[in-house]
Amino acid sequence: MAARQAGKKRDDAVSFDVRPRPPQDRAPAPRRQRDDSAPPARPKKRKRSRKHRSGFGRLIYWGAVAAAWAVIAVIGVIIWVGIHLPPIQSLEIPKRPPSVLILGLGGATLATRGDMGGAEISLRDLPDYAPKAFVAIEDRRFFSHHGIDPWGILRAGVRDVLHRGAAQGGSTITQQLAKNLFLTQERTVSRKLQEAVLALWLEHKFSKQQILALYLNRVYFGSGAYGIEAAAQRYFAKSARQLTLPEAAMLAGLVQSPSRLAPSRNLDGARRRAALVIAAMAEQKIIGADAAKRALANPARAVKPTGGGSVNYVADWVMDAVDDLIGHVDQDITVETTIDPALQTAAEQSLDDALAQKGDKLNIGEGAVVAMTPDGVVRALVGGRNYAESQFNRAIAARRQPGSAFKPFVYLTALEHGLTPDTVRDDKPISVQGWRPENYEREYLGPVTLTQALANSLNTVSVRLTLEVTPAAVVRTAYRLGIESKLEPNASIALGTSEVSVLELVSAYATFANGGLAVVPHVVERIRAADGKTLYGRANQTLGRIVDARYVGMMNTMMHETLTSGTARRADLPGWLAAGKTGTSQDFRDAWFIGYTSHLVTGIWLGNDDNTPTKRAVGGGVPVEIWSRFMKTAHQGVAPASLPGLSGGWFSAPPLAPPARVPDEGSGGGAAERDRQRNGGGLDFWLLDRLFGRR
Repeated sequence: MAARQAGKKRDDAVSFDVRPRPPQDRAPAPRRQRDDSAPPARPKKRKRSRKHRSGFGRLIYWGAVAAAWAVIAVIGVIIWVGIHLPPIQSLEIPKRPPSVLILGLGGATLATRGDMGGAEISLRDLPDYAPKAFVAIEDRRFFSHHGIDPWGILRAGVRDVLHRGAAQGGSTITQQLAKNLFLTQERTVSRKLQEAVLALWLEHKFSKQQILALYLNRVYFGSGAYGIEAAAQRYFAKSARQLTLPEAAMLAGLVQSPSRLAPSRNLDGARRRAALVIAAMAEQKIIGADAAKRALANPARAVKPTGGGSVNYVADWVMDAVDDLIGHVDQDITVETTIDPALQTAAEQSLDDALAQKGDKLNIGEGAVVAMTPDGVVRALVGGRNYAESQFNRAIAARRQPGSAFKPFVYLTALEHGLTPDTVRDDKPISVQGWRPENYEREYLGPVTLTQALANSLNTVSVRLTLEVTPAAVVRTAYRLGIESKLEPNASIALGTSEVSVLELVSAYATFANGGLAVVPHVVERIRAADGKTLYGRANQTLGRIVDARYVGMMNTMMHETLTSGTARRADLPGWLAAGKTGTSQDFRDAWFIGYTSHLVTGIWLGNDDNTPTKRAVGGGVPVEIWSRFMKTAHQGVAPASLPGLSGGWFSAPPLAPPARVPDEGSGGGAAERDRQRNGGGLDFWLLDRLFGRR
């Protein structure tokens, strides 16, 4: 036991040796003795030098590792960006979507349509200061960098820090163009990287002048205007070729935030931004100090578009017509229309003012106006109260009950069946298979002439005439005059229960104004390509007579009486011989007036989109007021002329006396007298009576 412990102590004192032991039969090698007399060895300094070398080495090592990984990361990013881009060699500048410039009479710009609002314009066609204004405010180093401006990015970053997040653009014009042409508007790191790669490609493929021209023709300026030409037309009603320095500066300032700075809604903000552009131009010696002072003293003024928002209803209709006339649009075109900008504005203002004054009181939410010449040339069209709130075109697309405004078709059919304006029919209660139509005030006048019945809009007489000539005949007459909506051939058609559009009804009335000729309303006169080539031109053609001139004269006589003593007697158009008819649908849901002279036919509709009743709004009320105000403007400076079939001035035809009561059948000659008054002696009797006086 003691021997084992001694051996263990000995083993603990000796270092562990992994070398192979010598065989047991060989004598162990003598151990080396320590020489105490030898001088002590000098201590080694390896630890300190090793520390110094290891710290510096680590720095170099990890720096090299970081650089290697950075290179790998950059290569990876480039590969990733390349994978998510189309092949550079296959990239092409996308063809700019076609634009449609819509012009009114005299070449006035009404609207633009298409994904890109304006026509292409070259730099040489612009004033020298216009493109320079964009360079001054958006990318002052544009002509010296290669698509990416590191200094610009650094400057924007510093400003962001100093302004604590106030946005400062660091993208060059080339980068902005790359984004507009190829990328989305999302704000992500990946999109910025793609933008940078594409900017380098654009700089390699195109010259600076080409890039700047592409940019000016593609950038968005707010209010739906793409490109500098569209923006100039939209905000200043002129071509970009005619921009003044303040106007060019304002457009250049819009690019930063077009929706917020659009001068149509934020003129003060647009002017403040334009002042910064002018200051930048002066700082960069693009303009002189005197020019800058003049520009600041006379800031640009935004022009309100002709016809305001209502002209967009016209533009939408024009685009539908263009598609019908020339098919798909694959190039820039100019459409010349028949719209008179002054009348368009007058129609819009007349409707707006009337609804502002009486709309709430009478619960009238919407309205529409159509004005055309007797041969169907549309001069003004208002499809609603506010295009920005509702693009639904009530003048064309809406179908509403015309009420008594449909009665001229009933009376024309009756005349064509041998009756005359002096024919007498009874105004008294009537029942048709349980249906009992009533007059507006539920009063009945007894025997009346057709002229009086139409002028006072007596429902019972209209129903009697419809049953007499048949509802199918009335429907055929309406179709012949241009009504295209589906009409139900039943007794209630006498009171306008089938729905029609304002445009249809106005064009049908135009036949009375032009003497009996067919009318097809139109708004497009000519369509031209950008190179001036005519793609469509309307041919002057007469569609032929659809109503005999004698019956037109009779209808004009009766409907003229409506304005002198009937439901439209509030109409006011001094010096002009006019005619027309009011209409009010069931429960006062719709109020109409269609009135005309030999110069213009105008229809007014008022009501609500949800078909809720108004508060007793009638055709002889607000619609007549709107018509009178508009027609006064439309007839200024026009020489008065008579309606077909009528001669002399406004009061040439004496008002018709109330018809005498028909004698009782028991009195002498009563039956013969009643029969003569009821039938009026036919057309020949009526003509003789007109020529030689009443009997």
